[in-house]
This record gives sequence, C-alpha cells and structure tokens, in this order.
Amino acid sequence: MIAKLKGILDSILTDYVILDVGGVGYRVFCSTKTMAKLAGIGHPAALFIETQVREDHIHLFGFADADEQNAFNLLTTVQGVGARVALAILSVLSATDIHMAVMTADSKAFTRANGVGPKLATRIVSELKNKVGGLGSDTIMSLTPPAGTNGAVLEEGISALVNLGYGRSEAGMLVAGILRQTPDADLSTLIRLSLKEIGKNNG
Repeated sequence: MIAKLKGILDSILTDYVILDVGGVGYRVFCSTKTMAKLAGIGHPAALFIETQVREDHIHLFGFADADEQNAFNLLTTVQGVGARVALAILSVLSATDIHMAVMTADSKAFTRANGVGPKLATRIVSELKNKVGGLGSDTIMSLTPPAGTNGAVLEEGISALVNLGYGRSEAGMLVAGILRQTPDADLSTLIRLSLKEIGKNNG
C-alpha cells in the first residue's frame, strides 16, 4: 500500500496531478487546497497518499499534510460522502474549519462544497460530532473554551454574532478564543469583546 509519494510534479489538471516518481507518472487526485500548496510544474513535490481499490479501478488521493489526510478519512466514514465529495469539501474547508463547523453545528459551511446539499451537510455534522476530537487539534486547542465554561453563554454569544451576519464556524472560533482568555465573561462582556476583536481584524 502506497503511503507517500515524492517526485517531480509533471502536470496539474482540473482535479488531479501527475507526479513523476523515478520515471513513473502517478495520477493523484487532490483538493484544490493541496494543489495550491505545490511549488509548480517541474519542481519537487511530496504527497501523503490514500489508495482506493475497486474492482474496476485503483485511485490515489494525495494530501499536502497529515491533517488533510485525516480529515479525508473522517469525511469518508459518513454515509453519502465518497472520495470525490470529500475532496470537494477539502477544497473549501481546512481540517480546522471542518472541526469548528461540526463543533458549532454549522452545516451550512459544508454546502459550499460541490455535491453537498443541506441534507448531506446535516448528516456530516451529526455523524462527525463525536469523532472530530483530534482533527486540526493544534489550532483547535487554542480555540476551545476551557472546561467549566458556561455553555449557555457560549451558545448565546455565537447566536448573537450569527444574527449580525457571521457564519457559525467563524463566530464559534471567535467566541471560544475570547472565552479562553476571559473564561468568566458574561454574555454582554463576551459580545463587547467579540465586536472589539472583529473591529481589530477589519481595521
């Protein structure tokens, strides 16, 4: 089983690349995010690989890093999410984005991907809610509110920002980050600090 390929990038097509490894060209399907991270045609490239073996084909799926590979494997455990749909999701959402979307029940985030409608998006959130613990963990740890945080304040803070036009994932990341810094904040303080942080980021 192929776990990783390292070679020279021969060509980039719509949904796959051809990687020349010792004179053998491997067709590797990738997300657009992974393709964007490659140095370019003629340059060295390395990809983590998942191999899909079927009766009528063998497909290779490549990833720029282990986080994206883990997200792919997790997504394909969901009924109705095949390899191609998983890559479509990974073309618009990073592993951290997926984690936050599931944590905040932001099914709408998944509908940004081609082939994902509201029903499938809801199923993804439902089926992954107890499975995303290690996904994008380094970043998520800094965004997850500390144990003992008032769940009602967290949810009301997210809802307040959503009502102002922000996505649930974006609002969840912002509110959770503030609660890590100010764990005893009440709702009004949380909203004030959130708006201050938004103003700082937009400034």
